[in-house]
Amino acid sequence: MFSVFIIFLFIIGLGSFFFVVKKKNMDLWIFSYFRQLFNKPEVNTTKHVLFCFVDHYEPQWRNDDIDVERARVDRWFKDYPLMAEKHKDSDGHMPKHCFFYPEEEYRHEHLAKLSDMCYRGFGEIEIHLHHDNDTAENFSTVMTNFANTLHHEHGALPVHPETGQIMYAFIHGNWALDNSLPDGSQCGIDNELSLLKETGCYVDMTLPSAPSLAQTSKINSIYYATGKPGACKSHDDGVDVENGKASSGDLMLIQGPLGLATKWRTPKGLPRIENSDVRATMPPLNSRVDQWVNSHIHVKGRPEWIFIKVHTHGTQEADMDTLLGQPRHNMHTYLETKYNDGENYLLHYVSAREMYNIAKAAEAGEVGNPNQYRDYILNKPTFKSL
Repeated sequence: MFSVFIIFLFIIGLGSFFFVVKKKNMDLWIFSYFRQLFNKPEVNTTKHVLFCFVDHYEPQWRNDDIDVERARVDRWFKDYPLMAEKHKDSDGHMPKHCFFYPEEEYRHEHLAKLSDMCYRGFGEIEIHLHHDNDTAENFSTVMTNFANTLHHEHGALPVHPETGQIMYAFIHGNWALDNSLPDGSQCGIDNELSLLKETGCYVDMTLPSAPSLAQTSKINSIYYATGKPGACKSHDDGVDVENGKASSGDLMLIQGPLGLATKWRTPKGLPRIENSDVRATMPPLNSRVDQWVNSHIHVKGRPEWIFIKVHTHGTQEADMDTLLGQPRHNMHTYLETKYNDGENYLLHYVSAREMYNIAKAAEAGEVGNPNQYRDYILNKPTFKSL
C-alpha cells in the first residue's frame, strides 16, 4: 500500500512538472537543457570569462512625452559612468554597456549622448528593431538607412575592412527574429536571416527569449543559422561555431544563458527560469552569476573561453536603480573577485562587437588570451564626443 502511495505521489509530481513546463513554454527548450547538463566540457587551464551586457534601450517605452525620454537618457548619461568607472577587468577595461537602439525611436539628441559615452569607453551602440507586418524591401531599406545614420551622424558601427560595408549587431524587438512567433506578429518577414546578412548584420544577440514562444530549441550556444525562403524561425537549430572549421550559414547567433535556477527560487520554492534578464525583479544575484559562468557557452573546441551575454531593458524607471546602482556594483564586484583571480579565471568585459570578434578568432584557431582579439575582424567605431 505504501509503495502504491509513493507511485501516486510520483505521478502527481510528474504531472505538475509537465503542467508547469507547458504553461511556461519550457517544452521548447527543457530537453536540450537536460542534455547539456550531462555534457559539460572539462577545462584544466585558466578559463577566460567574456562578459557582455546588451540593452534593449528604448527611451520611448510606453511614453509619448519627450521630457520623459530626456530624463531617461540623462539618467544613464549621468549615472552609468559613475558606476562603470569603479570597475575593471583583467585587461584594465571598464564594463562596456551595449546600447541596442530602436530604429523607430531615433532621436539625434539621444544618440549624441550615447555616442559621447561610447567615445569615453563606456560601451558601444548597435541596432534594435520593432516591426510588424513588414516586407523584405522595406526592411532592407530601413536597416541600411539606419546603419548609415548611426555611422555617419554618430560615429557608431564598424566598417568591414574588405568590403567597406557598415556592419551591425542586432536584437529583434519582441523576440520575433525570423518571424518566429506562431501567429506571425511582430515581424512578418520569412527568411529574415538572409536579409540581415545582406544589410550588414554580423551577429544576432536576440536569444534567449524564454518564456516567449519565439524561444529556440537550441540553447546556450554560439552557432550559424541559414534562412530558408518561405520559412520562418530558421534559427531554431544550426551549426555550432567550431575551432578550426569554416563558417557555415547566413548569420552567427550568440545566445545568453538559459536554464533552471535551482538556487534562486520562486516564493513557492520552485526553480525559476534563468533567461539572462537583469532588472529589479530579476536582480544579478551571485548565484545567477555563477550559473551564467557554469552554463559554459563557448565556441566548440575552445572551452576555456566562456561567453556570457545578459540583457535588460535599461530605460524602464523601475529597473534603473538595479542597473545603475548597488545591485549592478555588487554584480561587477563579484565577477571581479571570484572570476578574475588570475589563476583559475581571467575576466574580460567586452562589447557585442568584441565578443563576435573573439568568437571568430576561436573559430580561426587562435589561442591564448582573448584580449588579443577584441578587434580581430571589425575595428572599434570612432564615436563622437559632445
